[in-house]
Amino acid sequence: MIYVIDTNIITAVLKGKEKVKRKIQGLIFEGNKIFINCISYYEIKRGLLAVKAKSQLKRFEKLCEKLGLILLDNPVIFDEASEIYADLKQKGKLINDADILIAAITKSNNHILVSDDTDFERIEGLKIENWLK
Repeated sequence: MIYVIDTNIITAVLKGKEKVKRKIQGLIFEGNKIFINCISYYEIKRGLLAVKAKSQLKRFEKLCEKLGLILLDNPVIFDEASEIYADLKQKGKLINDADILIAAITKSNNHILVSDDTDFERIEGLKIENWLK
């Protein structure tokens, strides 16, 4: 399986949440892959730079090296994002564009999104796990 972790899961790792760290280690040991999506990468890095959190920034960079990044590098992702946006807008349940792109990265590749954000539950067909509950 391939998992894509959201910003709140990365934050949990950086804060030392043992439950999440053990989950990641266990899944990798079992041969699964876990990626940081590029939107969450941006969200975390900008926040750490803004508050000059140098030690957390180093831990984040090591985490990125260990897990790797999944990018917005395929038009299929943008097609999926457009479909998600249109569906949510028609239903009157729109979420922010960053979350739509994160969902599209995950859904278009048939991966599992790991997040503690309930907004993602609005997106039909998106596989979601929450490692914080």
